[in-house]
Amino acid sequence: MQKHMSYLQKHPSITRSRVNNFLGGGQWEDVNIKAALYDLRVSGEPHVHLEVWSAPGQDRPTFEHAVKQQFKPAKVGQVFGPSWTTHWFRIRATIPGSFAGKLTQFMFDTNSEAMVWSEDGQPLLGLTGGNGGERHVDYLLTSCANESEPERTFYIEMACNGLFGNGDYHVHPQDRDIYYRLSSAEIVAPNQEAWALFHDMEVIVEMASRLPQESPRSWQALTAANDIVNIFNHSDLSTIKPAREIAQKFLSYKTSDAAHSVFAVGNCHIDTAWLWPYAETKRKSARSWATQLNLMDDYPEYRFAASQAQQFQWLLENYPSLFERIQKKSKDGQFIPIGGTWVEMDCNLPSGESLVRQFLLGQQFFKQHFGEYCDVFWLPDTFGYSSQLPQIVRLAEAKYFFTQKLSWNNINKFPHTTFRWIGLDGSHVLCHMSPAETYGAQCRPNELINSVTRHKDIAYTNESLLLFGNGDGGGGPLRSMLERLRRMEDVDGLPKVKQAHPREFYKHVDETARELVSWKGELYFELHRGTYTSQSNNKRWNRQSEFLLRDAEMLSTIAHMRRSHHGAQFEYPHDEFVRLWRLVCLNQFHDVLPGSAINMAYRDSDKIYKDIFKSVADIRKGALACIYGDALNNSENDGTGMAVLNTTGWMRSEIITIPQSMASRFALDKHDARVQISERDGSALALVSNVPGFGTCLINPDTLAGSKPANSPVRVYQCAGEDSFVLENALVRVVIDAHGRVRSFYDLSERRELVPKGESGNVFELYNDVPLYWDAWDEEIYLRESFKKLDGTSVAIVEAGPILGSVSVKVPISDDSVLTQVISLSAASPRLDFDCDIDWHENRKSLKTAFTWDITSDFATYETQYGVVQRPTHRNTSWDLAKFEVCAHKFADLSEYGYGVAMLNDCKYGHSTIANTMTLSLIRAPKSPDEHCDMGRHKFRYAIYPHKGTFSESRVVQEAYQFNVPLLHIPLSGTEIADANSSPFFSVTGAPNVVLDAVKVAEDDKQSFIVRMYEAYGGHARALLTSRLHSSSITKVNILEHPIDDDGDGSLHMLPHSNTVEVAFKPFEIVTLMFSQ
Repeated sequence: MQKHMSYLQKHPSITRSRVNNFLGGGQWEDVNIKAALYDLRVSGEPHVHLEVWSAPGQDRPTFEHAVKQQFKPAKVGQVFGPSWTTHWFRIRATIPGSFAGKLTQFMFDTNSEAMVWSEDGQPLLGLTGGNGGERHVDYLLTSCANESEPERTFYIEMACNGLFGNGDYHVHPQDRDIYYRLSSAEIVAPNQEAWALFHDMEVIVEMASRLPQESPRSWQALTAANDIVNIFNHSDLSTIKPAREIAQKFLSYKTSDAAHSVFAVGNCHIDTAWLWPYAETKRKSARSWATQLNLMDDYPEYRFAASQAQQFQWLLENYPSLFERIQKKSKDGQFIPIGGTWVEMDCNLPSGESLVRQFLLGQQFFKQHFGEYCDVFWLPDTFGYSSQLPQIVRLAEAKYFFTQKLSWNNINKFPHTTFRWIGLDGSHVLCHMSPAETYGAQCRPNELINSVTRHKDIAYTNESLLLFGNGDGGGGPLRSMLERLRRMEDVDGLPKVKQAHPREFYKHVDETARELVSWKGELYFELHRGTYTSQSNNKRWNRQSEFLLRDAEMLSTIAHMRRSHHGAQFEYPHDEFVRLWRLVCLNQFHDVLPGSAINMAYRDSDKIYKDIFKSVADIRKGALACIYGDALNNSENDGTGMAVLNTTGWMRSEIITIPQSMASRFALDKHDARVQISERDGSALALVSNVPGFGTCLINPDTLAGSKPANSPVRVYQCAGEDSFVLENALVRVVIDAHGRVRSFYDLSERRELVPKGESGNVFELYNDVPLYWDAWDEEIYLRESFKKLDGTSVAIVEAGPILGSVSVKVPISDDSVLTQVISLSAASPRLDFDCDIDWHENRKSLKTAFTWDITSDFATYETQYGVVQRPTHRNTSWDLAKFEVCAHKFADLSEYGYGVAMLNDCKYGHSTIANTMTLSLIRAPKSPDEHCDMGRHKFRYAIYPHKGTFSESRVVQEAYQFNVPLLHIPLSGTEIADANSSPFFSVTGAPNVVLDAVKVAEDDKQSFIVRMYEAYGGHARALLTSRLHSSSITKVNILEHPIDDDGDGSLHMLPHSNTVEVAFKPFEIVTLMFSQ
């Protein structure tokens, strides 16, 4: 028996602990490998001279400004703050002669983020302080020091925030005062061979613990690691060489040709705002990407991908020299712009046109600055994926899709890794979700092993992507990751690894994979369902911005294409629309619009929305002045009439509000059914009939007096002997009980009661909303187990008809919160409107309204971008159960054969339908990461629209548009208004299932304009589109406005001797046409 023989096979767990301790910190680091990592260190005078200037407040001054300021002495141990402040250090470093021949670094740790700048103002390197896995505090002074080195002067810009904001956002607000300590500022000479051994051991030790424990390769790894620990002596550095020889021998064994292939790409997912404001993201991008550029010089095989054109734009504006370096590395193939969108947006809440603009703006930027469009849609981290994305992606000239988030599902495990994702219209993209189940891999053996064991489609394709690098707060890959990756490129026991452009991976799969499985429809994310509701006002302003921009672009296009009609000159404000859409798209980032960012981010977004609203109002004013010429009167006090402009594509008859300043001119006999003076504000309410789609009609006292009275005047009265109130017109009769609930909703023409006996609608339910972990993000399935119904009080008649009937109700929520609601029925529609004004001051509560209907259906229909998605109303399977809260845009519909009811809204997105009860989420009260989330006053509207027939036979889509796009009321003077009752600017006939959604001037040709339409109900159509604007040719284009070859399929047919084109649609198809002169 050998006295010194290793018995590690008898005690492998002990040996594993031993080799792990060899790499670890703590009590053993003075005798393990860490004791040998640095040969020399010096700090303080005369080698390191520190000075600092602290910027005032939360200013983030430029380099040029900072270096001109008065600097003061600084020292290690000094603290700086508070949070979000900036401090500039001027550093003079002199390398001692004892460092001669050695690679020399400057280590600077502020326990926060920082940027190194050269003396002449070039951004060089990002730093991340602290002791976390993201730590990177070393700046290379020289790769080989001389005996007599000159003094070096450089600057470091310290940001008083960490990579993830300021402390634990689950516990503390992010704008609290935190101070950061300068813990080191020293010149060091690392022992490069010791570091190489450290990286060798990182790979070998993890292979020993992560490979199957009984596999030969696991035992070989454990044996090699143990032998290295035995031979190494921290006080005798000559032992490093034989230790490395053991490591290199183990790592020299190659894997088989049939092994799994991993395509690795570095990235540093940078949230455009989250636990920090937009202003800090500008610096995060620069810090992160500067670091990666330096790594590319040292690792020529390194490939790094970065998305979000907005961040590149910020870099171009604020760090032009850094942007030029990125452009060069892009040409070399190392720095890979990817994704094709303006930001990594939320995909649940933005409108279809917003998603189109994300791609249009993003692809334009990448083409302009990097010479090509992105063919990979890159969205690792967002909270669900619309079923229209495959079509939009293909129309943006991309065909591949990467995401990761579905690995977070908390009920069902998504069943695929590499698959064809098929959208609503049948378009498909090749989708891959990294089986390592992270976009922030650390380049460790376990992640490569997971790439095989968690690959759900390995029977069809033996490849996967690995995204590595620190992310969310930026940072990106570290040198240690690239060192480990080099060692794992081709080593027995692990998959083969190569660094590559993601396109190379997708093309390889496309060309070599056996027939892949498919997934049809939305990629529903089974988590973060609260993001449909959190930050209520932010969602409201997003919806308003989308529709205001829609109208402004349409009116500006009309004015631009007809600019000589009234002798007025109107130039389409293309650059301003680009700026505004960029702002809208910015605020649709996947932590801002969903409501999961800190309060500072919403201060930013509030300012942005105010900017958008003001600019859009100015643009619209200019466009209307061109369209209506001298007839336009900017003063309501002087107007003699009003043009009512309809910016939707169908005829509308609605109630309009005539401002109080003009109301007296329209006042008829108080008993006249054609006008009503509001009891609330003295304005005049008038019924305007048959306003043509994309057209106008004129109203003035004479035309109104000559019109027919409303054929279904509204009556409002209190039930005899009861506390209930009735709102009734010729179409429906609604009973509101003493608590403000809809006790009866009766369709008079169909003789049908919609509310089951013993049930009600408009039932306010207050829930205890305490999720498991992610406060602003999550609404959990158990939420519905704990709630109370709220009783309204003080129901009273507000408007008594004949044009509009209303009752008000006050709903006490708690001692601190109250909701006031006005319930209205007009003479023009069976739609029942609910206008809400809420003062909300709750703690982790959620308010919903519920309606129970006498309708039976196994599914409900919800609006998504450019279409609808049907979801089950039952909970038969765990997949059905997981959709207990879902996203919808302007409506949700529950229909059976012959009849249905739709719930409309003007800014709400969270819905649920269980059996025959429809629920709309109104507001939440999370406390993290924004401790003030939704506190205060909110206004919003929802409505109930009953309809004959199924959803496909209804006008729900049109009614939901009308609820969100009011008729425009334009004061005019004079009685002869040429355009007021002329033919519409556009008309769509022959296909009630087709919606004209957007009109704009073409991107590259100011003499051409774009019309975008879509099929909304899920059927084929042939629509006749007529334009009053002159054009000589019409071309079908994609969303980048490039011609589409239709292969002669007859989808576009010009009618002779007319301005009409027949357009064929497939179900849920998006069609974009370019009209050219």
